[in-house]
Amino acid sequence: MTPLRTIIIDDVKLIREELKALLQSYPEIEVIGEAGTVDQAIELVTTYKPDVVFLDIQLKDETGFTLLEKIKMDLKIIFITAYDQYAIRAFEVNALDYLLKPVDKGRLDKAISRLVSEESDVNVVKNDKLDYNDVIYLLINGSFKFVKIKAIRCLIAAGKYSYIYYGERKSKDLVSKTLLEWEKILPDQYLVRIHRSTIVNFEHVERVKKQKNNCHEVYVRGIEQPFIISRRYASRLKKFLVR
Repeated sequence: MTPLRTIIIDDVKLIREELKALLQSYPEIEVIGEAGTVDQAIELVTTYKPDVVFLDIQLKDETGFTLLEKIKMDLKIIFITAYDQYAIRAFEVNALDYLLKPVDKGRLDKAISRLVSEESDVNVVKNDKLDYNDVIYLLINGSFKFVKIKAIRCLIAAGKYSYIYYGERKSKDLVSKTLLEWEKILPDQYLVRIHRSTIVNFEHVERVKKQKNNCHEVYVRGIEQPFIISRRYASRLKKFLVR
């Protein structure tokens, strides 16, 4: 196979050198550059368009997440971290990969093996349910972003995709995930399907209004138009409708 063009991003030069030396033994990997800051990384990624980035979570003044928010391309990411239990949990539930510092050769073997296999697809999410405090890594409007599950306000079906309202954003964004895929991973004690085309986070619901025809209108924070709870789902949602 053609070697994967790879960039190493870490603010400690020694770490970069050690990782680069380890990667020399893998014919599947070709290290084409390294960077110590987000600005340097953006320039490298934009210029060389690598296949893979080994990315430190904690850079000197910013985080590796900052880089992911600024670049607009599909990259395979292997995170490098000292010890951050919160970050590791986020990566595990989203089928991403990470390496603990100092990098262990055996663990690196597994990461490279996974990288070149079909399992390296970052859109794959494990079947187990996410916790409300977890973070998910999503392809949104063509670029990858980390989104807190608790920040998701509403999801709307769009064929093989879905629209997502999250955080303080007033507009909806397109996500490469169906509502059925969302249902399999979301914590259903908070994010609930109210219609065949709608999932709502009841933590972000401002009010529920009962209509004369026994339907209910759900008003979600920051979204002007209410959503309708269909009769099919109304009986399942009694605990949420007492508001």
